[in-house]
Amino acid sequence: MTIEMQMMQVRAPAKINLSLKILGRRADGFHEIETLIVPVSLCDEIKIDKHPTNKGIEFTCNDASVPKGDDNLVVRAAKTFFERTKLKGGVSIRLKKMIPHGAGLGGGSSDAASILLALNELFETKLPREALAKMGEAIGSDVPFFVFQSSAICKGRGELVTPVKLHEELSILLLKPEFGVSAAWAYQRWQDSQEVPGVRYKPQEFAGQTFLNDLERSVFDKFVFLAQMKTWLLEQPEVGAALMSGSGSTVFAVLREAADANRVAERAKAELDPELWVCVCETSGGSTAPRTMPTIQP
Repeated sequence: MTIEMQMMQVRAPAKINLSLKILGRRADGFHEIETLIVPVSLCDEIKIDKHPTNKGIEFTCNDASVPKGDDNLVVRAAKTFFERTKLKGGVSIRLKKMIPHGAGLGGGSSDAASILLALNELFETKLPREALAKMGEAIGSDVPFFVFQSSAICKGRGELVTPVKLHEELSILLLKPEFGVSAAWAYQRWQDSQEVPGVRYKPQEFAGQTFLNDLERSVFDKFVFLAQMKTWLLEQPEVGAALMSGSGSTVFAVLREAADANRVAERAKAELDPELWVCVCETSGGSTAPRTMPTIQP
């Protein structure tokens, strides 16, 4: 006897970019990039209920600032799935946000990818990841990455995904100020931006990885506080490397072995900004069952 699945709960991981190189502007207005992206143990939580007789998409979120209509990537992902598969059923989706937006952590894209994966399982459509990733391309450049649930090198505008395995899992401290940064704005400014004097932009080598982000130049030029955060982190003895993730506004530190991440987080709030959002987490290789749960300080 087959028991039809009616409900799923999934975790949608955040990501950080260990490297991000901009190779130039494309004819379609996007930029050609090459980036190494890894999931981390910080996750949004999503509950999806299947309604075979209801053709609508019901969406609720604990964060009132998250858009509820077609501007929301979760809603767009669900609509795209039903349109492409021509299925008539509907779903109720409840999203619990833990990943801040405007942070360069890919929260919205991860939520969208998690919806595609979950609906594929709930409705037993048995589409391969490659087909789901193709659906995700029109939703957001990072969506295909999250569909593969693995660390990956991404090229093109981010949609060409090659899963890879990290040399080792990394202990990570995320720092984010109250403001966010628009990815579109950061890329538009890249060509004509200038380096902030005294800030380290050159590649960093640590734990078998090279850390570099070409978007730091355009973002730090306007948001100097982010440059100050990175510089401060690199001065801490517990920190092996520090970098802005994606287009910001999150700056992350890769911690040395046995470092006390919470102590670094407390110093950051005391010396940089008491209102900083901080999260202690780890790279997870795409697993939605991290070895340790992230610690978020209010």
